Amino acid sequence: MDEQPRKLRLAFAGSPDFAARILSVLQDSSVPCEFVLTQPDRPRGRGRKLTPNPVKVLAVDRGLVVSQPLSLREPESAADLRAFAPDVLIVAAYGLLLPEHVLNIPTFGCINVHASLLPRWRGAAPIERAVMAGDLETGVAIMQMEKGLDTGPVFAMKSLTIDDYETIKVLENQLADTGAHLLVDVLKRLPQRPTPQSTQGITYAHKLTAADRIIDWAPDASDIARPIWALNHRMPAIPALGQTQVQVLQATAIRELTDIAPMGTPGRQALASKQTVTIECGSGWLQVSRLKINRGKGLPMDAAAARNGYPDVFQTGAVFANPEANASP
Repeated sequence: MDEQPRKLRLAFAGSPDFAARILSVLQDSSVPCEFVLTQPDRPRGRGRKLTPNPVKVLAVDRGLVVSQPLSLREPESAADLRAFAPDVLIVAAYGLLLPEHVLNIPTFGCINVHASLLPRWRGAAPIERAVMAGDLETGVAIMQMEKGLDTGPVFAMKSLTIDDYETIKVLENQLADTGAHLLVDVLKRLPQRPTPQSTQGITYAHKLTAADRIIDWAPDASDIARPIWALNHRMPAIPALGQTQVQVLQATAIRELTDIAPMGTPGRQALASKQTVTIECGSGWLQVSRLKINRGKGLPMDAAAARNGYPDVFQTGAVFANPEANASP
């Protein structure tokens, strides 16, 4: 009788929604995990109540063993993982760096689900940086982790088209789902030899900062619209008008306006429609359709409601300035 292959002992390291979607697919597959590493509970909301992240919520619901170290710098911090003795540690948006002593624990090493077409957009924010750069496609890579930042060889990769004005959350979910099913296929074929990354086309997806929220009105409208869509789920763009700060949530770039000529004043509001807040750019116009302001209840609203409710703010000829780059996210 042929000997049946031994079932892999799988551990998972992840924290946000992106990772939780991947873990959910794994748990419903033939290669489920038994052990989860995730970040500690954090204070959230107005009451600052300690709240578990999406991966912990799912792991507890599925009855998995959960470990939440503050850091993995010291070998003793990974004692739970070492005791579990995994064949593979799967990593997806964990949020903590894995030192070499952790990478060496699993029998087959650590496998990362990375949301880009490596070697393009190595680093912390590959989805947002791809959208901000105007990439027409992105994708997901299943890679063997090593000491370098997303430099390891790749088991499998799949591309996805980036649609114009697609919300970043929709794209993130598509990448997570694609990556999860790609990961299952890779795990079923272990052990296998991954392919080294190309040495051409390497770019880095640097961590998002408050400076990324700042709108410079001088470029083309399309170059302004892309970061707005890339950041609207985490840290919306924040132009300012006097003492009023605006968070731009949705906006569309247009080439020209009927009967309205540019005046060479980037940031100037024009009355193109009562349904939008229209702003002149270095070239083209930005039509803002949804926003928040730091007045009233501060809730998201469509542009028509903003124009009606705050006519002193949204008026023809008023010029948006840029807030300080150190504004808090």
